[in-house]
Amino acid sequence: MHDHVDVLIVGAGISGLMAARRLQQMGKRVLVLDKGAGVGGRMATRRIGPGRVDHGAQFFTVRTAEFQQHVDQWLADELIFVWSRGWSDGSLAVTETDGYPRYAAYEGMTAVPKYLAQSLDVRTNIKLTSVKPHNDGWQAVDQNGEAYTSAALILTPPVPQSLALLAAGETTLHPDDHTALTQIAYAPCLCGLFWVQGKVHLPEPGALQRPFSPISWIADNRRKGISPDATLITVQGGPLFSQEHYEEEETAVLAKLHAALKPHLGEVAVVVEAQYKRWRYALPVALYPQRCLRAQNVPPLVFAGDAFKEPRVEGAVLSGLAAAEAL
Repeated sequence: MHDHVDVLIVGAGISGLMAARRLQQMGKRVLVLDKGAGVGGRMATRRIGPGRVDHGAQFFTVRTAEFQQHVDQWLADELIFVWSRGWSDGSLAVTETDGYPRYAAYEGMTAVPKYLAQSLDVRTNIKLTSVKPHNDGWQAVDQNGEAYTSAALILTPPVPQSLALLAAGETTLHPDDHTALTQIAYAPCLCGLFWVQGKVHLPEPGALQRPFSPISWIADNRRKGISPDATLITVQGGPLFSQEHYEEEETAVLAKLHAALKPHLGEVAVVVEAQYKRWRYALPVALYPQRCLRAQNVPPLVFAGDAFKEPRVEGAVLSGLAAAEAL
């Protein structure tokens, strides 16, 4: 049995980390658990050869004054930079802009959650098997049978995963809450990561966005500024493509993603390594209308994440902050 905490947060993506920081500022004792090897969730970066590649969220925007305050601090700390103010779809000679900065992180998108986690008690490689009410609070049990207890609980994983944890603990939610949560839906994303030797031809500033095409995104992480020592290309399938091919063999899907990249490769360019990532819950497509959901008729429990009101990095941040305030 681990030490009892005020708030247990499941998920060390940006929602969980922002909630944890806000609660810690309120004087609460907080523990964050994540099944992954590191923090960040879909704000994900990996190394291939001597380079870096973002393979989850590619950038983020700001639409609210509340989020802008945090982004201004990240800019001041030289964590992030403005990559672009718009993208080409390949049909125009000039990239269209809408004025909104698209921010990226100098050391890859995962640098932002790593920065946020520095002052927190975050434990990774903890795969929970169940959560259930316990002594007016909560108990979570991991794959090794270790128990974690808290007065309150925030669940930030994709909602189907959170509901599965509650079901494994035989926890019954109020019917209204259960209905609202089961209506949340996500689209997957299939992602190919290609280390290229030679030239890659993409519009300024090194990315191509086609939201309604089978391949929705192609980006050069070297031109983005996060991979100075290697040309690493991110190719992401759109929601329909990713749904259709989700269960196919990795090699078959990588071949399709590679085929989408080929027209942009220089004459003598070669792919020297290719890696693959499947995101089952990449893009929320049916949202809960509020920033978070405080569950009824159970000990203090809040659901949060990017499926609550806005399916973007900003939405995830604001949901995490709202979850902290809801307790």
